Amino acid sequence: MTLDFLAPAYPWIKSLHVISVFAWMAGLFYLPRLYVYHSQVPPGDVRSETFKVMERRLLRAIMNPAMIAAYVFGILVVLTPGIIDWKAGWWHLKLLGVVAVTWVHHDLSRARKAFERDERPRSERAWRIINEVPTLALVLIVTMVIAKPF
Repeated sequence: MTLDFLAPAYPWIKSLHVISVFAWMAGLFYLPRLYVYHSQVPPGDVRSETFKVMERRLLRAIMNPAMIAAYVFGILVVLTPGIIDWKAGWWHLKLLGVVAVTWVHHDLSRARKAFERDERPRSERAWRIINEVPTLALVLIVTMVIAKPF
């Protein structure tokens, strides 16, 4: 099966992939910050209930659809003939970065369910540290894709 039909659509597919990644990363930067603030208020407090709504809407309305779109368009980019040099090594590290942000997304999703049950799965300090993981993964991903160092 040939996938040559993807080549003319490549600029559009790549654009949609980048837009999806931007939206996903925005959520990955913001949700842990909400958890930092949510950790500071007692369960049952009106502010805790507000955070629950904000966190659920961010995850379900923005982050989940953006992650799915990033994967779909990313896979289409990879399947476009002539785009990836599979002999190069950069894409392995890029893939590791994608795995990292996917893991963070999954972990944040599990934590949202814990907050929903009025549990505090981690300390405020832990959320501040976790908030840096998407940034490090983004630096790795962008460097690999743009510079292709090896």
